[in-house]
Amino acid sequence: MSDPYFFGYGSLVNRQTHAYPDAAQARVKGWRRAWQGTRLREVAFLTAVPDSESEISGLIAAVPGADWAALDERERAYARHPVVPFGHGKPVEPLVQIYAVEPTHADVGEHPILLSYLDTVIQGYLSEFGEAGALNFFDTTTGWHLPIVDDRDDPIYPRATVLTMDERAFVDENLRRIR
Repeated sequence: MSDPYFFGYGSLVNRQTHAYPDAAQARVKGWRRAWQGTRLREVAFLTAVPDSESEISGLIAAVPGADWAALDERERAYARHPVVPFGHGKPVEPLVQIYAVEPTHADVGEHPILLSYLDTVIQGYLSEFGEAGALNFFDTTTGWHLPIVDDRDDPIYPRATVLTMDERAFVDENLRRIR
């Protein structure tokens, strides 16, 4: 039996934030992305929300030996849900889980989005899916009404990556466009 996979749709799309093997681009239907506040942290998380009319692009990657412990710790505000990805090119359909914020943790307060987190996510989408994929991220993700905290010079997000000037300009331009 092969290793299970996760479906990443946020920072896990940026391969610099993890070392999980056998990563491949994929998509899932029936889910959308949203910025979500929780009772667990002061800042917003990206979450997957069931939505029969939506589709998300992201990465699938193997979880060797089905050892979910490290990934579950990283994604501790979330629960795993089975999904059926497509467009990944794998010869055998892997068993795949998507992480979504537990409804019991959800909070509707004004939890800010960390710019260092968003930068890391968009860098991953630019690398994997090009500008069209990163634009799709901005256009299909909900929750942009939340405040943005510019922590680029002193990142709060623990897996923050360094962006090029062009990547930063892309993020800034699209934030202005959607807000």
